[in-house]
Amino acid sequence: MLTTTVLIVIALVGGLYMAWNIGANDVGNAFGASVGGGALKIKHAVLLAAVFEFSGAFLVGAPVSRTISGEIVKTVAFEGNAQMLAIGMVAALIGSALWLNLATYLSQPVSTTHAIIGSIIGFAAVAVGPQWVQWAKMSTIVASWIVSPLAGGILAYCLYRFLVRRFVLQSRHPAFMALTAVPVAMGCLVAIVTFSVVYHGLPGLHLDLPLKWAAPIAGGLGLTVGVALRVLLHKRMWHHRVRRAERYKFVERCFGYMQIFTASYMSFAHGANDCANAIGPLAASIQILRDGVIPTEVEIPAWLLAMGGFGIVVGLATYGYKVIQTIGTSITEITPTRGFSADFSTATTVLVFSKLGMPISTTFVIVGAVMGVGLARGFAAIDLRVIRRILGSWLITIPASAVLTAIIYWIFMALRA
Repeated sequence: MLTTTVLIVIALVGGLYMAWNIGANDVGNAFGASVGGGALKIKHAVLLAAVFEFSGAFLVGAPVSRTISGEIVKTVAFEGNAQMLAIGMVAALIGSALWLNLATYLSQPVSTTHAIIGSIIGFAAVAVGPQWVQWAKMSTIVASWIVSPLAGGILAYCLYRFLVRRFVLQSRHPAFMALTAVPVAMGCLVAIVTFSVVYHGLPGLHLDLPLKWAAPIAGGLGLTVGVALRVLLHKRMWHHRVRRAERYKFVERCFGYMQIFTASYMSFAHGANDCANAIGPLAASIQILRDGVIPTEVEIPAWLLAMGGFGIVVGLATYGYKVIQTIGTSITEITPTRGFSADFSTATTVLVFSKLGMPISTTFVIVGAVMGVGLARGFAAIDLRVIRRILGSWLITIPASAVLTAIIYWIFMALRA
């Protein structure tokens, strides 16, 4: 017999298990290229993730209240039977977490967002019927499968081939050109990140400046950082002359430092965004079970955000190496210059599409970006077998999560009776 107390305990365990799987599968998006390129060791990636993933999840992991008014399923279908919705959300947490666990075991990077969506569809279809699923919403999800990796891949291809390779690596003086390219790239990164934060940015920090203020603040800060870094690097090079035989090592080292900054930002953004995949349904189910009614808005307490951030960090530390290996080494050979191109392109693409309101997956973008970097060196540089396996796992994520959740939901409903 599933009492309310037992269901709440199961929900908490399921939410923590989901957060652990997010860390194990999704955090490889932020640090896979950095570890694969040699800019970071896995233990350092775990330490950075502990800081930035947890900070993103805890500080800005969700607004003060989060709506559950039916993005995928019309909650009006559950009026008069709120507990059915709560049980379905708990089943969705466990079903999507099981699929993520299997995908991580197979070293396949998949979208946690799509896993949750598939799980919600699965329990709704068996609980109230497929007619209550908002299938029109699925068109934007299907479009994101194509648009997001394509956008990330094109940007990474252009950035690596035309800026990094042609402007720096193939120039007569690679070390000198790196001293120009790295400050410009760092300035652009700082400007992009600052703009994303201050312009309709982080709701948890109440940052919402108008465009006329956000743009000059971001541009000015980016310019300041770029100029300061250029002066610093020139002084360092003046005191430590780079030998001709070591010029390419110098270039890779410079871009390696850049890659660490980019990966750390991606980690913060990931914690802020994807923590909700575990904590949002968990908070909703707990509130429904506690109050017995379906709320239009769900309060997300700080301790739940902290739990989500903790679970994500532990997931990376204990099991994240498998997906990091796939992204960092299996698709194509990664160096700091290539890893920087992939990370910078991913961060920029995710920010731009997020501001446009398009639902995209960080997993899809980073895989597309790594492929773009590989294509800049020719098709032979990409392991197409790995790509085929990844694409296959993307296509079956939603139906697999739906089936698992439907089975778990049936079991829960049988036990409740």
